[in-house]
Amino acid sequence: MGKRSTHGGDQDAGERQYPQEPSEDPNPEFEGAPLTRIEYIQTLVHFYRGELNRATMWRIRLDNTTNWAIFSVMGLITFSLGDPSHSHVAILAGMILVLAFLGIEARRFRFFDVWRARVRMLEENFFGPILRRELRSPVMGWGSLVAEDLLHPRFKITYHQALRARLTRNYLTIFLLLLASWVVKILMHPSAGASPSHPEVSMAIGPIPWWVALSLVCSIYGYLIIVLIAAPRRRSAQDEHWGEGGQETLSRIDI
Repeated sequence: MGKRSTHGGDQDAGERQYPQEPSEDPNPEFEGAPLTRIEYIQTLVHFYRGELNRATMWRIRLDNTTNWAIFSVMGLITFSLGDPSHSHVAILAGMILVLAFLGIEARRFRFFDVWRARVRMLEENFFGPILRRELRSPVMGWGSLVAEDLLHPRFKITYHQALRARLTRNYLTIFLLLLASWVVKILMHPSAGASPSHPEVSMAIGPIPWWVALSLVCSIYGYLIIVLIAAPRRRSAQDEHWGEGGQETLSRIDI
């Protein structure tokens, strides 16, 4: 009676099961795993924040270029009109400089438009329906369009469309100011031997004849007029390109 039976204890020890270490799959099927609603929303929210930051950064670059143009023009016009002995070459240099700034800003505007288009696509088809409590997106298959644009990014507008957009928005006033200042300089400060009836004499720049300066001004403003008339208008957010066969691919994006 004093001997303790160990039969029951041995049986429990034999039936006891210990947890096995999980086997690590060297090739997990990530694509086959279901995507939950929370994961989907969190992904789009982070994606929206990233694209919005890109668009804001390129928008700041656009403003910087415009500020450079304005400050340069103000300095050159002040210098040229501040003293009758100063030549009108400063204003001609301002025209060339602003044209270069316009070209730089048009290129930057094309990159800005890529990020802006993605942000607008998310706002219109994801955040908009959620805020309206009407979970139906205006654009069918918008997620596939954004995904394709991520894999094969494309410009939404041409270079001359961007040039026209920035010219009508900011630079047209600057060019008109330069042209008016140049005409005022020629008429107010005629060169030695020039008369009001022959202003072309004041257009001469040292040994360079007057028609060279006039041809330069006519070429610049003639090109701007052609851009305003011939370049197509920038598409609206609803009509902009999102499919295949659009603008050239962004082979490299310089941030």
